[in-house]
Amino acid sequence: MARRQTNTSKGPSQRQLRAGELVRHALVGIIAREEFRDPDLEGQMISVTEVRPSPDLRVAKVYVAPLGRGDSAKLAAGLNRCASFLRGRLGREIEMKFTPELHFHADNSFDTASHVDDLLNRPTVRKDLDADGDSDADAEG
Repeated sequence: MARRQTNTSKGPSQRQLRAGELVRHALVGIIAREEFRDPDLEGQMISVTEVRPSPDLRVAKVYVAPLGRGDSAKLAAGLNRCASFLRGRLGREIEMKFTPELHFHADNSFDTASHVDDLLNRPTVRKDLDADGDSDADAEG
């Protein structure tokens, strides 16, 4: 009898990616339609940047960030307080065997990218980058 080969790669499976995108798309619609009474969520525009389901699809890590100004950690905490409500709404919108348990996390990737841009735009770094660009042009010519 042939053994089933386990997934030895480090990345998520195609099934996880499809389920994550399905959940992300549904959550964006739910969050846009609902009005939350939580003070950390009132008046916030929320971006759901990524959903990473577990291999069995029963738990999902949801990465969120505020659009514009706002505290990502407070936003994630507020959404975690509303997680059971959101899970109930999600169960009505998606067709999956199990509605995943939602765990919200602050997505700091935008802050990190902004910080890297700031570092690259410093005058000392810009000077080094321009000097490297000049030496590359000399080598080609």
